[in-house]
Amino acid sequence: MENTPAFRLRPVIESDLPIFFQHQQDPVAVHMAAFTAADPSNREAFDAHWARILADDQIIIRTIIVDETVVGHVASFVQFGEREVTYWLGREHWGKGLATVALKAFLQVDGTRPLYARAARDHTASIRVLEKCGFVVIGYETSFANARGAEIEEAILELRN
Repeated sequence: MENTPAFRLRPVIESDLPIFFQHQQDPVAVHMAAFTAADPSNREAFDAHWARILADDQIIIRTIIVDETVVGHVASFVQFGEREVTYWLGREHWGKGLATVALKAFLQVDGTRPLYARAARDHTASIRVLEKCGFVVIGYETSFANARGAEIEEAILELRN
């Protein structure tokens, strides 16, 4: 019998936030995400950002739990008048298929269609996760990426059904 990790999504709770903050201290992850806070190490700004997220009833957000360990979060929010999805997993959990499992589960929580996503064009792993979940690249645009201190190309993806 295969040893399958116990996976679930649950609402974010206060004790998840220090773990999320720790995840965004990883310079490799921050570089890959590209579109991050101006200063990911600023705990006060992080806390204020999360207070706004948790108080906004238009944001749907879930903590990703695997074997009772917080591994990341997945959310949807309105940006540019369209509903968009985002996710973040701690780097120690990359490459295990967890982002795909989490996003597929989240798409059952938020049934909004069309649903959009954005990723740095060179973040091929994230784009692949989105494609496995049915998203299709519909275009590219250049945007300023705080984590890279430069304008970079961003893929825009859409999920229709």
